Amino acid sequence: MPPYDRNNIFAKILRSEAPCTKVYEDEHALAFDNIHPAAPIHVLVVPKGEYVSNADFCASAPDALIAGFWRAVGRTAAVLGLDESGYRLVANHGADANQVVFHFHVHIIGGRHMRGVSGQARPGDGT
Repeated sequence: MPPYDRNNIFAKILRSEAPCTKVYEDEHALAFDNIHPAAPIHVLVVPKGEYVSNADFCASAPDALIAGFWRAVGRTAAVLGLDESGYRLVANHGADANQVVFHFHVHIIGGRHMRGVSGQARPGDGT
């Protein structure tokens, strides 16, 4: 994984140097609309700290931030009205998972029925 880049777009959003459409915020996390939604509801939740990936977050973040972040994910889903119908949580890690912004974040995706699991192997890749 690359080192943390303080100029990544999520860092800029957290510092209010780049705009976002805020959905939820507390002392642990910020949730905002994805600019390239994959479903009617597609929100990103980012922790308030410099973490490249889930592995980095779990290894380096204080326990209170880890717990607060995951509570913020749940609260965001509730604010979005997804508790009854359901939603998908996705966190990409590294190149093979197509992680584009190297600031740990979770996608909350919902608002429609989803089939199967995304990220299925392509024919011929040995799996």
